[in-house]
This record gives sequence, structure tokens and C-alpha cells, in this order.
Amino acid sequence: MKWEGYSVLIFLIKVVIFVCLILFAYRVHEEYQLIVAANRDEFYRRPTAPAYFWEDHPEILAGRDLEKMGTWMGVTTSGRFAALTNYRDPKEATEGKRSRGELVADALKYKGNMEEYMQNLEAHNHLYPGYNLLAGDGHDLYYYSNVGGKLEKLAPGIYGVSNHLLNSSWTKVEKGREGLARIISEKNDGMAEALFTLLQNADPAPDEALPSTGVTLEWERLLSPLFIESEHYGTRSSTVMLMTGTKLQYIERVFSKNGENNQQYTIEL
Repeated sequence: MKWEGYSVLIFLIKVVIFVCLILFAYRVHEEYQLIVAANRDEFYRRPTAPAYFWEDHPEILAGRDLEKMGTWMGVTTSGRFAALTNYRDPKEATEGKRSRGELVADALKYKGNMEEYMQNLEAHNHLYPGYNLLAGDGHDLYYYSNVGGKLEKLAPGIYGVSNHLLNSSWTKVEKGREGLARIISEKNDGMAEALFTLLQNADPAPDEALPSTGVTLEWERLLSPLFIESEHYGTRSSTVMLMTGTKLQYIERVFSKNGENNQQYTIEL
């Protein structure tokens, strides 16, 4: 695609995008208390480390944004989980605000009660651009958005969040939730592979179903699939996490431009 036009330029300058789609099933599967399938979309030029145990916090397993040193999704050896998407608003003033990726890192580092951590976020809404944050401790799972402004302790169910609010009616979210529900109902041994196949769906939404988020029509089309591909920007990684009460499987597939040097990292705890 061509990168031209004032509105597109403003979009590129102002928006830093972490995970753009998180699909998750919470306490609806007979074996896994939490199933997560997520795509992280970002510029190919942004330096990133794949999932690993951090040297400075060896209990944290997560990828890392090497520009701001935060992360978009991760877990700890004690079963804490956190993941983030940004809230897309090109008109939002972001100058001087802090990186949203530190919210996930701080949640994973936090030693107290996860509900307490999430409750404290409201006092710091102004410090960060719009975001959606999921965080849990193996017992409870919480959702908070500094745009939506309401902390939710999530009930069992199948959820999806992209760059709007939780369970928004965006096509990619609805398609992802339906796909996740179907995979769970099939009860086969190939769940992880089926989830990766779902995450690689690159079919754009029809124009009449596109959201209106303040970017150009060209960008709305580009960002509408579950899996995004373009010259400079796209899905950099897909992650599947399967968590039981005592075990965790964390699989990350890393993609590069034009499908070059793709890699998979599988870690079991």
C-alpha cells in the first residue's frame, strides 16, 4: 500500500500499537481455565524480542518491546497473566504520555493482590494513551480500560478485545469469538494449531461493516482482518496460551515481513 496523505501520516506518528486482538475463553473449558489466542500488530521496523524469561525479572515470560522495554502480553511462573491492546483514537494527544507496555510489565511484577493493582489504575488514567488491560492471578481475571473507565471482574465466558472496548461488535472480534467457541466445542487434541489457524485469517471486513475510528478508509480496511499484512506494518506475532490450574503451555509464532525468518517458541511450565 502507499503511505501518503496527511491523515495517514498523523496516524503513523501518533499511534503505537501493541496486541491488536485478544481472544480468550475463561473457565468454559473442562481442562483449561484460561485459553488465550492473540495477535500483536506493529511496524516491522520496531525492535522486538520474542518470548523469553527476562534477565531482570526471571519469573516473567513475555516478549519485549526493545524500544520502551515494556510488553504486550506475558505470564509469570506463579500463574499471573496480563495482556494489553491500545484504544484506537488518532485524535488523542499522546505527547508526554507514558508507554502502555509498562502496564503489562508492572502487572506481572506486582507482588500484591491483582484486584488491588487494577483498582489503582484509575488514578493514573491521564498518564497513558487509551488502552484495554487484562490481568489475572490464576484465581480471578479482570478487565480495565482507561477509556471505558470501569473495572470488571470477569465471569466465565468467551471474550474478545481489539482496539475498541471488550466484546465490541467489530467484525474481527465477532469472527474471532465465534471461531474460538467452535474450536472449544470440537474437543479435539489439536486446539493450539486450530487457534493459530484462526489467528491467521486475513480476510478483510466488508466496507459496510468497517468501524469508524478516525483513520482513513484505506487504513480501516487494512486493519480489519484478524491477521494483518502490508509493506511496513502487520501482525508480528501470534500467541496461544493454554492454562490449567497447575500447568501452562505458551506458544508464540513470530512473523517477519513477507513471511521471512518465521519462528516458533514453545514453553511449558
